[in-house]
Amino acid sequence: MLIQAAAESTAEPIPRTILSELIDDAVTAIPKVISGALFLVLAYFVIKLALLLTRSVLERMHPADQTLIVDLSVTIVGLFLWFGAVLAFLKIVGLGDVAASLGTAGGFVGLGVAFALKEMIADTVAGVYLLRDPDFEVGDTVETASVTGTVTRIDLRKTRIRADDETLVVLANRDVEKKWTKQPTSVGDAQATPRAE
Repeated sequence: MLIQAAAESTAEPIPRTILSELIDDAVTAIPKVISGALFLVLAYFVIKLALLLTRSVLERMHPADQTLIVDLSVTIVGLFLWFGAVLAFLKIVGLGDVAASLGTAGGFVGLGVAFALKEMIADTVAGVYLLRDPDFEVGDTVETASVTGTVTRIDLRKTRIRADDETLVVLANRDVEKKWTKQPTSVGDAQATPRAE
C-alpha cells in the first residue's frame, strides 16, 4: 500500500511537468512563429515585386518572339528567391540548424540535377543563343546536322526544320548550335553565311 501510494505520488507530477514544459515551449515559440509568418507575408510581396521588375527588364531587353527566354529567366530567379526565403523563415522560427542542412542539401541536389539534366541544360543554353542570333531565324534556309531546309520553329530545347522533301525534322538545339550554315535565299545573297563563332 505504501509502495503504491509512493508510486502514485511520483507518477502524478510527471504529466504535469511535461504539460507545463509543453505550454512553456509553446508560449516561447509563439513570437517566433508570428515573426516567421510576418516575414513570409513580406517575402511574398517583395518576391512578387522583384519578379515583376525582372520580367519588365527582360521584356525590354528581348523582342516579343523571345518570351521563352524571359519566362525561363523569371522562373529561375523566382526559385532562388523562394529558396532563400524558406531558409530565412526557418532561421527566424529558430530552426537555424535545419536551414543550414537544407541549404547544404539543396546545393548537392542542385549539382545532381544539373548533372542528370546536362543535355537538357545544353539544349536550353543553345536555344537561348539561337533565339538571340539574328542570322538564325524562322523562315531562314539552313544546313545543319546533315539536314537542309527551312527553319519553321525555334524553341528553348528543339529546333524544327522543314526539309526539302517536306519532312519535318526536329533537332536538339545543341546539335544545331554546333554547326549550321545559312543558305542563300534571294538573288542578293551571293554566298552562304556560315555561323559566326
